[in-house]
Amino acid sequence: MTLSAEPLAPAAPALVDADHWPDVARTPHVPVRAAVARRLLGRIARRRSLRVELPGGLLLVPAPDSAPTVRLHRPDAFFHRIGESGLIGFGESYQAGDWDSPDLVALLSELATAPETLVPTGAQWLRRLYVKRPPATELSTPDNARSNIHRHYDLSNDLFALFLDPTLSYSSAVFPTTTGGTPLASWDSLSSAQHRKIDRLLDLAHVRAGSKVLEIGTGWGELALRAAARGATVVSLTLSEEQQDLAQRRIADAGYADRVEVRLCDYRAVQGEFDAVVSVEMIEAVGRPFWPVYFATIDRVLAPGGRVALQAITMPHERMLASSGTYTWILKYIFPGGQIPSLDAIRQSTARHTGLRVADCASFGPHYAETLRLWRERFTARAEQVDALGFDQVFRRMWELYLAYSEAGFAAGYLDVQQILLTRPEPTR
Repeated sequence: MTLSAEPLAPAAPALVDADHWPDVARTPHVPVRAAVARRLLGRIARRRSLRVELPGGLLLVPAPDSAPTVRLHRPDAFFHRIGESGLIGFGESYQAGDWDSPDLVALLSELATAPETLVPTGAQWLRRLYVKRPPATELSTPDNARSNIHRHYDLSNDLFALFLDPTLSYSSAVFPTTTGGTPLASWDSLSSAQHRKIDRLLDLAHVRAGSKVLEIGTGWGELALRAAARGATVVSLTLSEEQQDLAQRRIADAGYADRVEVRLCDYRAVQGEFDAVVSVEMIEAVGRPFWPVYFATIDRVLAPGGRVALQAITMPHERMLASSGTYTWILKYIFPGGQIPSLDAIRQSTARHTGLRVADCASFGPHYAETLRLWRERFTARAEQVDALGFDQVFRRMWELYLAYSEAGFAAGYLDVQQILLTRPEPTR
């Protein structure tokens, strides 16, 4: 070990409610695995030029001052958590306050770059020590889907309003760009960028006056509002009671209650026929086992000549296959039952189970990185208001890590976001 320039200030442990956060409150004791985790982090730090700072002015391995930095306040707890449960332990350790970073996004972006190379090939067998499969109770079956949605989207409308723009859009915006394609993102432009995203999706689906539209995943109603403003009639599906209540009030206040019906309904149960189906970042919550029924349902309700416009977070196909069936920190604490698809998986699922085909797609991952940056900065700046809503320090650190982790994924190119058009090809003669 080598000396760092400045000793770390001691960190006060996070106040952890053991009833609410049992796995964050509990520090495991796995000395052999902890020793392996420490050696592995040292190898990763050398290969990726990470700066791992220890208490007492030490560095785990030599690193430049400018390198992405992990500050270990309680290294023993950190290594034991990672030794027991890998990246889940990495996240729980952050929630507990065992580590921090002066630039969390820079650190996570480095870790998200070619993540398959983080662990040396000869050490891949170590994954078997801690990788778990998602519990059956979190698979997004009809019985489980509502509880999964409730755990995230029913936290509090007031919480989401603290960091979302006035449209309450909880998905990637589409910003104006420079001549080189760089998003021109600012808080003041976020609402108009969200409307640009929605309007592009409605245009893709050919939503116009008289269109009958099915929306799968209501959010807080902004897309339904803009479709109704075009003269369409909309049936919008949600499993979140909090979202349904606020979306209905916003739609009524705008004078469109006669054009929009917000149903508390699982997508699998929807009936009717629609000229257009739109869905914004909903497929990620469906779960890979249920993609066939998701697309088959859309195919079933889509009228002849109809169009489907999806906005979906995607990842490379090989990474999707490698991560599929793995229980992650995001699944445990943020989006239970989810799975990010690849574009190839969407093509394959529609080809095998429906008459629909991908007719067009456009990606805009850098715009999501900027959207998330704006949300993260606003959430962080409003920490006292988050506390005032009754959310504790562990929750706040969890949410900060989630937003930074997501931003880093898009900034590094590990994640992308696409607007995808599905149509039924004309039969050949």
